[in-house]
Order: sequence, then structure tokens, then C-alpha cells
Amino acid sequence: MLNDQKLMKRGLAKLREIDGGQGDQVMQALADIAPDLGKYIIAFGFGEIYNRPQLDSSQRELITLAALTAQGGCEKQLQVHIHAALNVGIKEEQIIETFIHCVPYLGFPKALNAVFTAKTVFAEKRGEK
Repeated sequence: MLNDQKLMKRGLAKLREIDGGQGDQVMQALADIAPDLGKYIIAFGFGEIYNRPQLDSSQRELITLAALTAQGGCEKQLQVHIHAALNVGIKEEQIIETFIHCVPYLGFPKALNAVFTAKTVFAEKRGEK
């Protein structure tokens, strides 16, 4: 998988489409410590999973936001995927509603952590930070 250049190229294209510069920053952060992990993210995550036709990018990002919120302790990854959600056309209100919808299933603490992470990302996007 890591040596499949076609898969890597397809994964990089999808990563940039969804994450914009955020994905490149993650890959750069891994380059000196775990470059193969970055390649797995690109090849498997974006080359394979994100390219499946059954869901569109918006649906995939809402699912990812809910999954990261459910895990808790994933605020850095949540930041990346909130940026990605905005990049694929999901509105701020829809992102917040996704977190509110998680409350009965996950509880207030995890939903609050996600909302405050979103607040930071939204402010950053508006140039307020």
C-alpha cells in the first residue's frame, strides 16, 4: 500500500480537496517522526476510504466529527476535521448541531469539548485569533 504511487496520488488529491492546507500540516508534522503513519493516512484513509462512492465528503466529515467527539481527547484531530467540514461546505450551524445531537449519546462533557474546539476554529477562520 505504501509503495502504490497511484493510491498515494489519489489519496493526496482527496486529502487536499477535503482538508486544504490542514492535511499538509499534519503530514509535515509526521515527516520527521512517523512518515509511514502519514503515508497510511494518505493511502488508506484518503486513497481508499474517502474515495468510496457511497457517501459524499460532507457526509463523511459529519460522521468523522461525531466519531472524534465520541472518542474524546481528540481535539487536535477534531480541529483538522472542523476545518475540513467547513472546506467541503458544511455550515458552522450544522457543525454545532452535530455536536448537540451527540449529547444524548455521549454526554455533555464530550459535546462541550467539541463545541469549544469548534469555537476556536471558527474564530481562527474569521481571523479573530
